[in-house]
Amino acid sequence: MRTVIHLISGDETEQETALAIAENLLADESGSIDGVAVVAQSEGIEALTAGGDHEEQVRSLLDDDVSFSGCSNTLDAMGLDEADLVDGVETVPEGAVEVTRLQDEGYAYLRP
Repeated sequence: MRTVIHLISGDETEQETALAIAENLLADESGSIDGVAVVAQSEGIEALTAGGDHEEQVRSLLDDDVSFSGCSNTLDAMGLDEADLVDGVETVPEGAVEVTRLQDEGYAYLRP
């Protein structure tokens, strides 16, 4: 199974929950989890910024092969660029399109 976590909220609790879900999926001992992706857009992008409150946790998840994508449209709207994200976070043109693409590839959708 593969899972995409859609992170769109600037709410600290929702951001923490999204990253905890990713950690919990990785910790699953059944061996049924084949991949975890996090797609951030809107205010959820804040969780992926370098120097942000979640930088260490994002780095750790990247080291554990969780893929992170940030929406380029969101970066533009917020006056940010790719260099403002934690190293290893990829950008995609549109977060919603990326979530839809991953679902089409068989990823289960979760949103905290």
